[in-house]
Amino acid sequence: MLEGQALLERARSLSNRPEEQIARACGYVGPSGRVLRKNFYRALVAAKGYPVPSSTGGGSAGVGKGRQAEFRTRVHGNGNLLIGQAYTRRMGLEPGQEFRIEIHKETGSIWLLPLDGAGTDGPS
Repeated sequence: MLEGQALLERARSLSNRPEEQIARACGYVGPSGRVLRKNFYRALVAAKGYPVPSSTGGGSAGVGKGRQAEFRTRVHGNGNLLIGQAYTRRMGLEPGQEFRIEIHKETGSIWLLPLDGAGTDGPS
């Protein structure tokens, strides 16, 4: 990803192209191939000499952590409760794993109890 004067010169030379092409040509593309517009615009502002506060609390300006899990959810109108990939990944869960759901009577908390391959309870 270009920064500073090199970024300004490259962006200026491509000024007749769409913004997405300019950002790509300057290297602001994520691992999935998605254009990192916010990082590109922050780098342009910083290259122009304006201070850009870092949203990460350190490191290089303009490099954020993306969406962060809030550890909050709500029951949808259809009665479903969605946990989401950020949480299942953090718990180390894999697609296809099966669980028995128990509700702890005293606290109302939900327990996921892993089932082994035979469909019986795993270790408690």
